[in-house]
Amino acid sequence: MTAAQEGPADVAPSPCVRIGESAVSAEPGSMPAVVRASIAELAERARTLAGRGGRRIIGITGAPGAGKSTLARQLVEALGPETAALVPMDGFHLSNAALRALGRHDRKGAWDTFDADGYVHLLRRLRSRAEPVVYAPDFDRGIEESVGSALPVPHAIPLIVTEGNYLLSDQGSWPRVAALLDETWYLATDDDLRRQRLVARHEAHGKPHDLAVAWTHGSDETNAEVVARGRSRADLVVTVQPAAQAEREAQDSTAATAPVLQRPGAWGRKPA
Repeated sequence: MTAAQEGPADVAPSPCVRIGESAVSAEPGSMPAVVRASIAELAERARTLAGRGGRRIIGITGAPGAGKSTLARQLVEALGPETAALVPMDGFHLSNAALRALGRHDRKGAWDTFDADGYVHLLRRLRSRAEPVVYAPDFDRGIEESVGSALPVPHAIPLIVTEGNYLLSDQGSWPRVAALLDETWYLATDDDLRRQRLVARHEAHGKPHDLAVAWTHGSDETNAEVVARGRSRADLVVTVQPAAQAEREAQDSTAATAPVLQRPGAWGRKPA
């Protein structure tokens, strides 16, 4: 959904459906479809989108610790290097020196601690497909800094997968992102699990346990609340299921066999 198609963030989400179940197409401006799917099923939907021709971009968003980076990486791996490339939003973190100068280092990860305009510019370059190769920045968690020109994206690749917290944010320059994405998926994850992951991540990168817990329940939680306000603007709200569980449910289902997730735009969110 583009930024102009905003819906209220506090409206109850649509009922969750499995692929293979019948689903009524949503009217433009309605709440996003809520789906449970395996990586293989999501990859098939992405493959269909990539097959439409031209350069397509899928955005994956969700709260800190939801598993966006993991899903994006698995999706790109499933599609293969000739079909998809991963370009994370985190490559546009402002440097630690810049954040200290701005007085924002103690809340690194907030919406205004990124170069949102730079990210928008990169997405426009990727959409235009006018260059033989575009070099995108990445983020190195080992040094907690962005690394410029780290990710080459050749002209021939038809699908870009980008992920990050603020793809659907209404703050600052972030609203300009949504119009540059063909589809945006909001990754829904149990909050307790999400916070456990964040504590473990912070500890793995050197924070003592008490500081890791405080950061998770402080800065990260504030950011999660900002991110959640964009959920209603997504095209899909996705819960990822293990492949074995998805296969088991598919075999047990007596519903229609049309694979819902293989039909991008089935809910009226984006034009063909």
